Amino acid sequence: MPAPVDFLGLLDDQDRRALEAIGTRRRATRGQAILAEGQVPDRVVLLRAGHVKIVASGADGQEVVLTFRGPGALLGEQAVVDGAPRGAGVVAVEPVDMLVVPASVFRRFLDERPRICLALVALLSRRLRDSDRRLVQFATSDTLGRVAARLVQLCDEHGRPDDEGGLHIDLPLTQEDLAGWTGASLESTAKALRQMRGLNWVTTGRRSITVNDLEALRRRAG
Repeated sequence: MPAPVDFLGLLDDQDRRALEAIGTRRRATRGQAILAEGQVPDRVVLLRAGHVKIVASGADGQEVVLTFRGPGALLGEQAVVDGAPRGAGVVAVEPVDMLVVPASVFRRFLDERPRICLALVALLSRRLRDSDRRLVQFATSDTLGRVAARLVQLCDEHGRPDDEGGLHIDLPLTQEDLAGWTGASLESTAKALRQMRGLNWVTTGRRSITVNDLEALRRRAG
């Protein structure tokens, strides 16, 4: 599956300069909350460098990881468009460089550039379609299959070839993040990773995962 199209990639040079002119540069450190769940949608954020995780609270208050976003991604746009409180929060997983644009200014930016507004709708539609497909996939998989599916997605979106023919996942991911994203317990996720290491499908370290056999993971993911 190809890497997702980022919002910045939809803009030509003129639109990119116009967006930079109405935004304010900000930085965030690893673990810092950038947008909060339930917050009034007062701004959007455009990532320039670094990665974040999109999180929501489960019924028991446990953090659920919905997805990850990287450079070029637009954050908080859905709440700004529909005016509802934010349905999820955004947390930096590494140092982040970003552009912050007030909600009213961003809406005016879209009004003045209809082609960008249509592109944003198409991007949101693609995200929804991808989400629906993965819900079906997860409903029919065990924990090992779900972890495999997440690792395949990470390789597609953040994989970097290493010198030994593997794919290093360029994202400082913890086992807690992977468990929350997979919808499994930390113990079940750790067990799945142990099985994959035993099969030499992956090599893991502290905040580090390298996939040695992507095709095996694709087959197991279904």
